[in-house]
Amino acid sequence: MSGASVVIIGAGVMGASVAYHLATRGWRDILILDRSSGPGQGSTGAATGGFRAQFGTPINIRLSLLARQKLLRFQEEVGADPGYVQAGYLWLATSKDELDLLRQGLRVQQAEGLHEAREVNAADIAGLNPALRHDLVFGGVFCPTDGFIAPRQILNGYLNAAQRLGAQVQWGSEVVQVKHRNGRIASVGTTRGHIETDAVVNAAGAWAGVIGKLVGVSLPVTPLRRQVAATIPCALLPAGMPMTIFAGDGFHFRVRDGRVLLLWPSPGALDSPFDIRLDADWIATVAGMARERVPALRDVPIDRAASWAGLYEMSPDKHAILGRAPGCDNMYLINGSSGHGVMHAPALGALLSELISEGTFSSLEVDALRPERFAAGAMNPVSGLL
Repeated sequence: MSGASVVIIGAGVMGASVAYHLATRGWRDILILDRSSGPGQGSTGAATGGFRAQFGTPINIRLSLLARQKLLRFQEEVGADPGYVQAGYLWLATSKDELDLLRQGLRVQQAEGLHEAREVNAADIAGLNPALRHDLVFGGVFCPTDGFIAPRQILNGYLNAAQRLGAQVQWGSEVVQVKHRNGRIASVGTTRGHIETDAVVNAAGAWAGVIGKLVGVSLPVTPLRRQVAATIPCALLPAGMPMTIFAGDGFHFRVRDGRVLLLWPSPGALDSPFDIRLDADWIATVAGMARERVPALRDVPIDRAASWAGLYEMSPDKHAILGRAPGCDNMYLINGSSGHGVMHAPALGALLSELISEGTFSSLEVDALRPERFAAGAMNPVSGLL
């Protein structure tokens, strides 16, 4: 039986961020376990790479602002390019009610220090994204410092930097058993053997609830499929176009790698909670939405082979779960980011490393993310900007 000071379950961007930040604090014998054969084969690799601070709740805005600080220093500190491009996020309203909700979110954002976020009118929107059918748009909001990041580059950056500092990654190692001693985790059993450890981090993404059951901790995290339809390569829309989102139904689109990515937050028909096969009816629907709203795309086919699906890890209030697991004080949770995991990983990994090292959070007050909030009936409000 081998040993580790900290075992991190999950080598996606969240687990990699925790490992890196612990290593920079002097932790040694850090072991990251992942059942896949290499990096980027889970949800991180399927992420489309949006980054925004335009949220509707203070805690998510603060996480984004902390993450943004770390992204701006990423190259210097981690040694990799995070791909952060400030192309902006453009939220569109098609009715007064939708615009009122966007304005409500804007007030929260500006109160939290996101002063560059602003309301935009029809003329502004036409300048920011000329490809839209502007007769559909009532108004909107825009933040120029939002934009895009490169999920795989951030993941590999954290993994490589953590390993340079002594952390180890064990691929092809699925956690199948957890043993306790005196109410604490004593060892983790995998398909490759047992590891004695002083602490365990659950960074298993959409599979976090499965790990919770192994430990005996109730963790309300469920998988949710998200699909991406990619057009054939085309140059009809500029690469620097902002992420453009219709607030009412969540349809959004961006340009990446010479294609237009079309997204709509409906899972489509599912055969199982972890089903990541593409749904043909969903693709047809989202393609129709694009043709209706973006005239330049009316004759552009969808490339089914270049399209894909992945899993969000959803919590009941669509906010992350961060802290010690209730009833097991040497298991730490960094779960349930509900689609915001890659963008918030720099902040959440740093924060959890503070808790593990110091016993408290020092960079940010994160009581809104405490794992006990669900049992206490203190969930975060669900906002239209989630």
